[in-house]
Amino acid sequence: MRVRGSCHCGGVRYEAEVDPERVTICHCTDCQQLTGSAFRVTVRALQKDFVLLAGSPATYVKTGESGARRVQAFCSNCGSPLYTHGVGNTDTYGLRVGCIEQRRELVPRNQVWCRSALDWATDISELPGRERE
Repeated sequence: MRVRGSCHCGGVRYEAEVDPERVTICHCTDCQQLTGSAFRVTVRALQKDFVLLAGSPATYVKTGESGARRVQAFCSNCGSPLYTHGVGNTDTYGLRVGCIEQRRELVPRNQVWCRSALDWATDISELPGRERE
């Protein structure tokens, strides 16, 4: 599936080919902190299928619980998290689904780091909601 993504301000833009069956929710505490939310949703793209069209993202290297180091790419202007890849290994990118135009079509297929999931985040279907605020 061909996708187009960008940060909130539009300064960084990309295109990629992704497999919609590879959409994952991550509940790890790093993802909670890096998003400021309960979890992060990511879809994988191979480096050969990823093209940066505009801008140059800023990066931050985090070290996970496993000791693995991951580059976190984000817009230095608006702060949108864009993608991740391993340090010294850019074979696979983890694209942040919230920045992808086709995000409604990228339905999560699995979850990881469920031991860190916030209890309330696993089922919000009963919460009252409004169409707009």
